[in-house]
Amino acid sequence: MTKNEKREHSDVLYQAILTLRDLDECKKFFSDLCTVAELRAMEQRFEVAMLLSDGMIYNDILERTGASSATISRVNRSLQYGADGYQAVLPRIKEQMDQHGV
Repeated sequence: MTKNEKREHSDVLYQAILTLRDLDECKKFFSDLCTVAELRAMEQRFEVAMLLSDGMIYNDILERTGASSATISRVNRSLQYGADGYQAVLPRIKEQMDQHGV
């Protein structure tokens, strides 16, 4: 399999995610796609990213989320030097949360 063929196969997954219509569909899809442990890990990393972007310090994040210092550090590296995926999503989700009073 060539690099382009591999990329096309992985692109199909991301295209599938973009077809999800609502939160319920999204939960069902990821429940089928991932193990419970994988989902919990992703949920925890996203929570850590939100807290870091809010300026919370490592020790408080560790206490609040139970995430390891390695996980917190890895997420922080992604926030600082990653592909800017968090930077694209975090402002949007925070705006949604503000609109819904969460």
